[in-house]
Amino acid sequence: MSSTAELQRTITDLDHVRIHSLLRRQAAAGAASAHADELAEMIDFADQVRPQEIAGDVVTMYSKVRVADPAGGAERSLTLVYPPDADAAQGMISVLSPIGTSLLGLRVGDTARWLGVDGKSGALEVRAIEFQPEASGDYTA
Repeated sequence: MSSTAELQRTITDLDHVRIHSLLRRQAAAGAASAHADELAEMIDFADQVRPQEIAGDVVTMYSKVRVADPAGGAERSLTLVYPPDADAAQGMISVLSPIGTSLLGLRVGDTARWLGVDGKSGALEVRAIEFQPEASGDYTA
């Protein structure tokens, strides 16, 4: 599988607008995350589609994905959320975290790669989309 740096991502235009708005609000409040520029650049270079047109195998905001360490680790479920809904213990991962940023816009079969705040690299293969709001007809999640 490819690293996220080599992967073309697809996001909804609604996710694009909401994430940029979130990043602007955080910057104005002096609370920008360490890799906010990386996230902004990544979403700007992603293919943008209307929520009704996103493929069902793409990680969007509020998607619940089954992931596993590419080296053969156990599978687990994560849900990609905005910061107010984040709760790592419950598998609710903020899009502003290194893991969350690396998952956004990937397809089933892609491998997310990131550097954690501790400087250690991580990787998770997207094995399945267990729930995607857009695939369920929710285009405003």
